[in-house]
Amino acid sequence: MSTPLRIGIEIGGTKQQLVAGDAEGNIIDRCRFSVDTEGGGPVIRERIAEELPKLIAAHKPGCIGVGFGGPVDVVTGTVAVSHQVEGWSGFPLRKWLHEITDLPVVIENDANTAALAEALRGAGRGFDPAFYINMGSGVGGGLVIDGKIYHGDAPGEVEVGHLRLDADGTTVEDRCSGWAVDRAIREAIRANPDCPLAQLVGNETSGEAKHLTAALAQNDSIAETILENATRDLAFALSHVTHLFHPQVITLGGGLALIGEPLRQSIADTLPEFLMEIYGNGPKIKLSELGEDAVPIGALML
Repeated sequence: MSTPLRIGIEIGGTKQQLVAGDAEGNIIDRCRFSVDTEGGGPVIRERIAEELPKLIAAHKPGCIGVGFGGPVDVVTGTVAVSHQVEGWSGFPLRKWLHEITDLPVVIENDANTAALAEALRGAGRGFDPAFYINMGSGVGGGLVIDGKIYHGDAPGEVEVGHLRLDADGTTVEDRCSGWAVDRAIREAIRANPDCPLAQLVGNETSGEAKHLTAALAQNDSIAETILENATRDLAFALSHVTHLFHPQVITLGGGLALIGEPLRQSIADTLPEFLMEIYGNGPKIKLSELGEDAVPIGALML
């Protein structure tokens, strides 16, 4: 008898995904929608409660896996906090999902979930340990050792986004999240309104980072400076990851990773400056292979 299908759920800071698939992470059906940040956790839960029965009726799953955008207690299945969306702190997510579906549920942090998927199905295949950093609305990370997610004391996430870049408390997330880079772009194009990046952004007031790739292709010095500043901070943060865990590979995921090779190469070139000489060039730096499917694939695999 074949293994039953399962449901994978991504609850992030900007998007939600509910998918049906198998234990290997193969997705066969999905529902995707944007986060209503004003409505917060309650509105997100209402939407999940509306869409989930449709997937369950169609695919008769045997269990549910969840990648949540923030620290969670994996033992109790309780959300510690969401750093992007209100209305989640202390919420018993596993209990709630079990009550509305009568299915067994496992809860994980979303970066850990994506790290598992990339380590076993994506860019981290064949590397051990494998580290993953997600640079989206926030910055998160996950470490996979011997095919398993590393957990510290609960809520035990690898919170690379909250590493300090200086003694005053500036964090990686403050400088390197999608929102931080958007802010840096807005400031730069106000001072340089005729640069190619400014022309590409036009009147947009959010998501400006998506234009960096096109501006870099035009050799825009403003875009090059923004990328250099962000990747230098990222390389500095990842030097701490390297000295603590010495992973064989670091996979770059999230919206900023869509910048692609310029981002990857800049981090790879800068990282050795911050490492002990014996570490050489450090871990292999790779771009995510699973993209925005990393979290739901990982959720299926949980």
